[in-house]
Amino acid sequence: MTETALDPVAAPLVAAHRPAETVTLANAQLVLADEVVMGAIHVADGRIVAIDQGRNVPSGAEDCGGQYVIPGLVELHTDNLERHLMPRPGVLWPGPAAVLSHDGELASAGITTVFDAVRVGSMRNTGGVAKKDYSKYARGIVDHIKALREAQLTRADHLIHLRAEVCSETVLEELDEFDDDDGVAIVSIMDHTPGQRQFADMAKFRQYHQGKYRLSDAEMDAHIDFTRGLYDRWGVAHEEGVVERARALGARLASHDDTTEAHVARSAKLGVDFAEFPTTETAARACRDAAIPVMMGAPNILRGGSHSGNVAAMQLAEAGLLDVLSSDYAPSALIMGMLRLGAALGDLPTAVAAVTKAPAEAAGLTDRGRLAPGLRADLVRFAEHEGIGVITGVWSAGRKIG
Repeated sequence: MTETALDPVAAPLVAAHRPAETVTLANAQLVLADEVVMGAIHVADGRIVAIDQGRNVPSGAEDCGGQYVIPGLVELHTDNLERHLMPRPGVLWPGPAAVLSHDGELASAGITTVFDAVRVGSMRNTGGVAKKDYSKYARGIVDHIKALREAQLTRADHLIHLRAEVCSETVLEELDEFDDDDGVAIVSIMDHTPGQRQFADMAKFRQYHQGKYRLSDAEMDAHIDFTRGLYDRWGVAHEEGVVERARALGARLASHDDTTEAHVARSAKLGVDFAEFPTTETAARACRDAAIPVMMGAPNILRGGSHSGNVAAMQLAEAGLLDVLSSDYAPSALIMGMLRLGAALGDLPTAVAAVTKAPAEAAGLTDRGRLAPGLRADLVRFAEHEGIGVITGVWSAGRKIG
C-alpha cells in the first residue's frame, strides 16, 4: 500500500509556517513506547532532538511539574467538521469559518494531525424527504481546507479523508473531482443502506434518523425504500469504482462498519489498510486474522457501548482486538477515551499508542506518533483529574498551538 512518509502535503509548510524554536519540557512523565519515565524532551526546528531521564529542570526549560507529555494525537476519522458546517439541521455555516472553528477545537483537544472526514456521494432527491440533507459539499470544503493551510492559518496538520458513500447517486462523479494535487490520504468505503452494518437494528436506524431529522413515520418509510433502491441499482459498481479511484489517488483504503466474516473477507480482497468501527466481535476477530488493524470510537469507550447497539469498544480492547481509537464526532473524547482505556488495561503506553503511533502507522505516516529523536515535535502536555485529561499545552512541529 502507499506510504505517506513525512506527510506530502504538510511537510513543505513546516519551515514556512513555524519559526525555528528551541523548547525543553522538563520534569514530565514521558509516555514512551513501553514505559513511562520522568524526564525532559528537547525540541529544535520542529523536531525532537533528545530525551533525557530524571527530574532535572535545565535553565530555560518549561517545568511540567510531573504532568504527562505524550505525542500529539492523530485522528483518522472525525465527523466534527460536518457539525461545524451544519450546526443545526438546515443551517449552513460559511466554509472557512467552519474549518477554523473545527481546527481550534481539535487543537484544544490535543489533536495535532487530523484526517478531515468529508462525505462524497450525494442524493439528488431523498425519496420525498426534503429535511434530510445529502447535498454535495466535498469539493468546496476541501478547497477551503487547502486555502487555509496555504495561508498558514490552521493549527493542526489537516489531511483529507473522503468518506465514499456507495449508497448514493453521485459518489463516483464526486470522487472524479479530486486529483493528486488535493493530497487525499484516506478513502473509506461507506455503505449506510438501512438494515445492515451500522444499522442492522432497524429500530435504532429509525430512532437515530427520525430524531435527527424530525421525520414522520411515512417520511422515514419513504427514505428507507429509496435508499435501499439506490444500493440495489448501483451499490456493487460504486464500491468497485471507489476502490479504483482510491488507488489512483494513492490513498489508504478503509472499510467501514464490517459486521460479518463475509464483510471482512470482502474488505481483505479489496486491499483495505484498516477497518473503521466493526460492529461485532466476530468481524473484529476476522480483521485480526486478516492482519487488518481495527479502529473504534472513543465515545463508545466513554459511554460503555455503541449508540447504534453494536459491539462495545472496551469489549474488543479487553479481547486484544482494538488497535486505534478515533474521536469520531467528539474531539475531546480522544484523550478521555485514551485514559479510560489505559486504566482498564493497566497499560497507559498501549492506550497512548492507540491514539498516536497506531493511527499514524495505519495512515502510512512515519514521521510522528512517538516520542523519539528525529520525529516531528507534535506534543501534548496534560494533567489527569478524575479520569479526565486536562490539557495544559499542545505543540505542532515545535510550535505551540494550545
